[in-house]
Amino acid sequence: MCQECGCGDKHPFEIISEKKGGGYGHHHGHHSSHGENHHGDGHAHPQEEKRSGDRRHLDLGEAVLSHNDRLAERNRGYFKAKGICAINLLSSPGAGKTALLEKTLDGLQGQLLAGVVVGDPQTDLDAQRLRGRGAPVLQVVTGQACHLDAHMVAHAVEEMEEEATGLKILFLENVGNLVCPAAFDLGEKARVVLFSVTEGEDKPLKYPVIFKSADLILVTKMDLAEASGFDEPKAMKHLKSVAPQARVLALSSKTGAGFSAWMEWLASQQP
Repeated sequence: MCQECGCGDKHPFEIISEKKGGGYGHHHGHHSSHGENHHGDGHAHPQEEKRSGDRRHLDLGEAVLSHNDRLAERNRGYFKAKGICAINLLSSPGAGKTALLEKTLDGLQGQLLAGVVVGDPQTDLDAQRLRGRGAPVLQVVTGQACHLDAHMVAHAVEEMEEEATGLKILFLENVGNLVCPAAFDLGEKARVVLFSVTEGEDKPLKYPVIFKSADLILVTKMDLAEASGFDEPKAMKHLKSVAPQARVLALSSKTGAGFSAWMEWLASQQP
């Protein structure tokens, strides 16, 4: 996990927002196990790193995750107090998170105010795709970190507050990665994992942890199922064996097939 790959160490991140008048605002911070607590609470520090072989990695990893969990609970309390339903979207790269959000934001216009925090190691290309759809959008450029964390989300929400009065849904589009994001609670109400038909039916068996953490699993790109030779019954069997707790919906963001069930599920998550 992250204590092995190094993204639990201190790395800079950047928040890019579209400001009124067409310009962009930039906020710089650090993804760090020493990050400050937001929404009004001082600082917290992880336990001392021990330097005795493998034990050092274990202690550091536990400290990073413990600190993140504390910040996530503060985020969760903040979202609850504000009446915001936060949805953590996770998947491998290219599974269709941004395409899903494009169609979702279009469908929500005039109904509920939604916002999006997008996480990517570099660029704000996905955020650019999502802007102009009636929702405030912030890009978190995570740099060397392979996931969003609660600290980044807290900064992004603070940045978004001015333009997000009345926000009801906040989508947290996580970095495309089926490993590290599974370990980091962002303070979300629900966790949605996307699984595209082009990835092969065995993906849940190869990456069980992230699927076991899901409240909802979306089987995406169903318009490509036949062309890609996707065996839907086999995939559903694997999903049921790995993640029996999760509801599973199949859809296509391109054709709209199955999309109404996704929108109904979103509506059911409202307070």
